[in-house]
Amino acid sequence: MRKFNIRKVLDGLTAVSAVASASSAAQQQAAGNRETEIQETLQSEHFQLCKTVRHGFPYQPSALAFDPVQKILAIGTQTGALRLFGRPGVECYCQHDSGAAVIQLQFLINEGALVSALADDTLHLWNLRQKRPAILHSLKFNRERITFCHLPFQSKWLYVGTERGNIHIVNVESFTLSGYVIMWNKAIELSSKSHPGPVVHISDNPMDEGKLLIGFESGTVVLWDLKSKKADYRYTHDEAIHSVAWHHEGKQFICSHSDGTLTIWNVKSPTKPFQTITPHGKQLKDGKKPEPCKPILKVEYKTTRAGEPFIILSGGLSYDTVGRRPCLTVMHGKSTAVLEMDYSIVDFLTLCETPYPNDFQEPYAVVVLLEKDLVLIDLAQNGYPIFENPYPLTIHESPVTCCEYFADCPVDLIPALYSVGARQKRQGYSKKEWPISGGNWGLITQSYPEIIITGHADGSIKFWDASAITLQVLYKLKTAKVFEKSRNKDDRPSTDIVDEDPYAIQIISWCPESRMLCIAGVSAHVIIYRFSKQEVTTEVIPMLEVRLLYEINDVETPDGEQVPPVPTPGTGSNPQSIVPQSHPSTSSSSSDGLRDNVPCLKVKNSPLKQSPGYQIELVIQLVWVSGEPPQQITSLAVNSAYGLVVFGNCNGIAMVDYLQKTVLLNLGTIELYGSNDPYRREPRSPRKTRQPSGGLCDINEGTVVPEDRCKSPTSDVKDNSFSRSRSSSVTSIDKESREAISALHFCETFTRKADTSPSPCLWVGTTLGTVLVIVLNLPPGGEQRLLQPVIVSPSGTILRLKGAILRMAFLDTTGSLVPPAHEPWREHNVPEDKDEKEKAKKRRPVSVSPSSSQEISENQYAVICSEKQAKVISLPSQNCIYKQNITETSFVLRGDIVSLSNSICLACFCANGHIMTFSLPSLRPLLDVYYLPLTNMRIARTFCFTNNGQALYLVSPTEIQRLTYSQETCENLQEMLGELFTPVETPEAPNRGFFKGLFGGGAQSLDREELFGESASGKASRSLAQHIPGPGGIEGVKGAASGVVGELARARLALDERGQKLGELEEKTAAMLYSADSFSKHAHEMMLKYKDKKWYQF
Repeated sequence: MRKFNIRKVLDGLTAVSAVASASSAAQQQAAGNRETEIQETLQSEHFQLCKTVRHGFPYQPSALAFDPVQKILAIGTQTGALRLFGRPGVECYCQHDSGAAVIQLQFLINEGALVSALADDTLHLWNLRQKRPAILHSLKFNRERITFCHLPFQSKWLYVGTERGNIHIVNVESFTLSGYVIMWNKAIELSSKSHPGPVVHISDNPMDEGKLLIGFESGTVVLWDLKSKKADYRYTHDEAIHSVAWHHEGKQFICSHSDGTLTIWNVKSPTKPFQTITPHGKQLKDGKKPEPCKPILKVEYKTTRAGEPFIILSGGLSYDTVGRRPCLTVMHGKSTAVLEMDYSIVDFLTLCETPYPNDFQEPYAVVVLLEKDLVLIDLAQNGYPIFENPYPLTIHESPVTCCEYFADCPVDLIPALYSVGARQKRQGYSKKEWPISGGNWGLITQSYPEIIITGHADGSIKFWDASAITLQVLYKLKTAKVFEKSRNKDDRPSTDIVDEDPYAIQIISWCPESRMLCIAGVSAHVIIYRFSKQEVTTEVIPMLEVRLLYEINDVETPDGEQVPPVPTPGTGSNPQSIVPQSHPSTSSSSSDGLRDNVPCLKVKNSPLKQSPGYQIELVIQLVWVSGEPPQQITSLAVNSAYGLVVFGNCNGIAMVDYLQKTVLLNLGTIELYGSNDPYRREPRSPRKTRQPSGGLCDINEGTVVPEDRCKSPTSDVKDNSFSRSRSSSVTSIDKESREAISALHFCETFTRKADTSPSPCLWVGTTLGTVLVIVLNLPPGGEQRLLQPVIVSPSGTILRLKGAILRMAFLDTTGSLVPPAHEPWREHNVPEDKDEKEKAKKRRPVSVSPSSSQEISENQYAVICSEKQAKVISLPSQNCIYKQNITETSFVLRGDIVSLSNSICLACFCANGHIMTFSLPSLRPLLDVYYLPLTNMRIARTFCFTNNGQALYLVSPTEIQRLTYSQETCENLQEMLGELFTPVETPEAPNRGFFKGLFGGGAQSLDREELFGESASGKASRSLAQHIPGPGGIEGVKGAASGVVGELARARLALDERGQKLGELEEKTAAMLYSADSFSKHAHEMMLKYKDKKWYQF
């Protein structure tokens, strides 16, 4: 027995040694009986695991920043994530290791760097000059809590306000504290007897960098003179302050307060505000104060050359506007626009033409970060229209309930879906280009089309173009359109089996070649769709109702005839709708008043207009049986070549011919076995002590108590005798322990040991590890296919594995994958001419297998993966030639047979967080990496592998995480990622004008180095904050050192990275670095040398 040990440390993930070992048929049978050896090309070096990109809206956003020169947007979240957005297609995701909430973000404008402040009182400097941004420095405050930060444009000194009301100053080059501190008691002196509260605002006067405006929560504002180290003015107000903003001339500022008021102050008149505004307050007569309103959480004050300034604010609505949506208010001159938002506002920023605070701001747009959306408002157009958002931020528009991933699709699919989706676009957007336009795209090294399909709680399905690590929505399908909607909760039908989201999608089965789509919904409904580019109106929606129940029929019962069904309201007027019954049944309301023969949802009986795209072919609904609700569907498959759809649940299996609109098969799971009755099996003890595992029932019906899971299927049958009642009342424990259908696969293969040629069949896998084969006898194609019946019969073939069956696939004699037969797509809504009809008659279903015309001597291999193990079975002999126990202690959540590097493998994701791949057919372990401990059902429900080493899952309710297990993709990833930082000239500073230069006035500059440097202010207390070097690496050093910080930064950064060569820096010097002590001395000398120079002189 060989043990495969694969150790890899990739992307911070440590692989663990493969525990399973392959046991081959050589241990079970004589070597002479072995089938011909298949040459396998995949080796462990073809595999490597790493995250590629994250798409979607940042989950639980908490902070927002914008670089007006680079035109890059940054969003921080409550879980410590950082998302950066440039032009459409340029996105980046980073994560703070601590996972603490991001409270504020500050760009070093046009420097390719960003400072983040976290709720755990740490500051981090991110280098954005590399494709995967990294932290260069961190600073952890020990004694004080960070509440607000401010970094002036083109300054290297960051002001940090704290909960205690103090302000500390951080050098962003070295990430060390200055000895200069503004203490709260010095700032307010005797103006207040009590503590002023935390610092909620810091900004320097746009016209005088030496004057710092400090806002305290209690309502006090102080204008601090940095040079004289004392307050020039103190402004006191009796309402708490939320935010402060300057007029660009530096003579006025505006404050927003907790009572819904705005106060405008003249800098030199601290006694009372120049003006008080209550934007949403009702003006009372007799000059009384307006009624108080909700707090104004933020205000911005932006000026224009040509007209009135803009005052933009969030919050401040009056308290009597109950149920009103959150609003952004734009005040411009005498007009006030109130813009309603769908979600609460987290933050907003006004985008302006200039980065200089002392120039006319010329605002052109507002970015509004909402709890679950990002909105951009065009300020330059009348009515303030929004920009059409080009980012894929609507994944969560309705919660995602399932998803599927298809790589290497037919090339005509994406254009076809795009063309029908383009008609669904909303109108009324701004006509301007999307203003967040920074960065550059990466190189496209992958040329194959990729599609992601997401199913949602409201019954909608979205198709996404996911080619080359981007994501763009192509087309949206609303499956709920076919059903009557209840207007309110009281009006809901009593047949509902779920409290909410009755249309939620549970399973998607899609054939990319024929474009046939089939979905299963939570109300035990299945809808089959055909793709068409023509609009049609369907007069009567084709519908079938199926009675699928878990019962044991008594063969000797005399009353076994069919009882004619009573039509239900949805079916009476429909000539095509029938209620097929393969069991005796009573009328639609049985004698004891129980619901019977009624579906959960009511199909519309009016004509339905269907736009180009996916159009309904057939609706199938399971019905209530004797007061028992239908059970949710656990497995689904559609085949376009056979014209069949099949689905199963914990009661049984049903097969429907969607061309003839008839039910072909309707069996309880027990009946599938025929004479091989599972209850008569002797070795039943392993079933009773089955390990609690997470099969489909777990995912669809919530986690099961282990005791319930261990019950045998016969737990309610005493002494192995059949219950005589037609349908035993079923307890919830029994529902869980029943044998459900967990996997379905149409194929053309050998159905019995004696077969000499392959034939169409259906392979059925159950939650108890059984695989059964059903033979399909199809009539000839063309018109005969619609007239003659499809004959379905069990083959008697039964195979068994440990654990619920998850996936099945077939290999030909060379080891290549045999895809299920499919019909090529054609337009069905256009009448065919005679030639086409003749072609259709001759058309055979396509199966791209090299072995489609098999000789008698050739064989196939069935690959079957269960929750616990995988087996490769030779056909037609049905000998198990390879077996692999994937996991003993956990269970497989998802298994897929996928192609990679012109070969195929089995990829598995286990509940214990391991991702594994196995070669085929020999099931050699190739990769075993501990990737992700399973934390919730969302990951279990959405994880999927696809071809070419791609995989994805829903990492949060709003975001898709994509990853690769392909070594080649990992190597190419760096090239494929976009560049966030692009060299851009900083705009020229505003002209001071002749008279301002002659007589003073204009912007006053300040040599901050002189004030805050170590020589002037001394060293900061060591216990106050602790410096932590970041893992940014030499690439990060190079990026930061070539920026504004010049020689001094190079010295400082080299100190942090001592031991590495500086040969990759601009001078290409290869001198070894000195020790830390000598280098800090050198840095100090250099700092003194350059202290009188401005940043642009370096």
